[in-house]
Amino acid sequence: MIVENKDILIVIPARYDSSRLPGKPLVKIKGIEMIKRVASIASRVCDRNTDCTYIVATDDDRIVNFCENNNINVTLTSKDCRNGTERCRDTVERLKLSPELVVNLQGDNPLCPPYVIQDIIDEWKRIDADVYTPAVRLSWDEYDNLIASKKETPFSGTTVIEDKNGFALAFSKNVIPAIRKPEQAKKMLKISPVIRHIGLYAYTCQTLKEYIDNEESLYEKNCVEGLEQMRFLYNGYKIKLVTTDYKGQETTSGVDSIEDVRRVEKIIEKYGI
Repeated sequence: MIVENKDILIVIPARYDSSRLPGKPLVKIKGIEMIKRVASIASRVCDRNTDCTYIVATDDDRIVNFCENNNINVTLTSKDCRNGTERCRDTVERLKLSPELVVNLQGDNPLCPPYVIQDIIDEWKRIDADVYTPAVRLSWDEYDNLIASKKETPFSGTTVIEDKNGFALAFSKNVIPAIRKPEQAKKMLKISPVIRHIGLYAYTCQTLKEYIDNEESLYEKNCVEGLEQMRFLYNGYKIKLVTTDYKGQETTSGVDSIEDVRRVEKIIEKYGI
């Protein structure tokens, strides 16, 4: 597939094999395959930015065939890619593209509002960093909902802590910072100190190309946190948090289980999205 070389490239990594939800990209959510929902999000962002294009990056012919049959930009990547970031790099190199910014929109993020990606693009134009990623500051009700959801799927959803300039210090599948006395904290603080990370990233092309050559972090191993972005922090790259919100709309973390699918379907039904 021929993809134009533009300043901004949105890559949608979509791996067929998932230990918790096999065939995840093609799982239907309210009758529409998840990868089709995510591709629609990317398409809407490109409609607003003339210097932007998108492509689904997968290692499986079943996803390629589905995308081609639905007029979705797609390319086949190496099966050796261990995470979405490596798949983004593989895509750029295979297609011989040289965008200034590469947005990694995970293929299991069907509730991502297009304006969140736009927030990232706008921040990239204002602030110099190596990596950009959106995050939401949780209200106390949203914090309670996160704690409740982790009882069902403890490793769905990621939180992050930041420095005084809005750059990430650490990410975790646990809820950080730990709130030792929730009731006391709720009386002292109007909003919770927990920031939920939204599962998409954007990198300068140079940072992306350097990623695979950097030393791996213990924290990205699946037996520990399993978070690919920790390699950037481990090697001294600057990750800028882009504060955004869902404007009153309920949301959830990435889709990693049947329970997550049902949760997303309820949100879609409630808000008609």
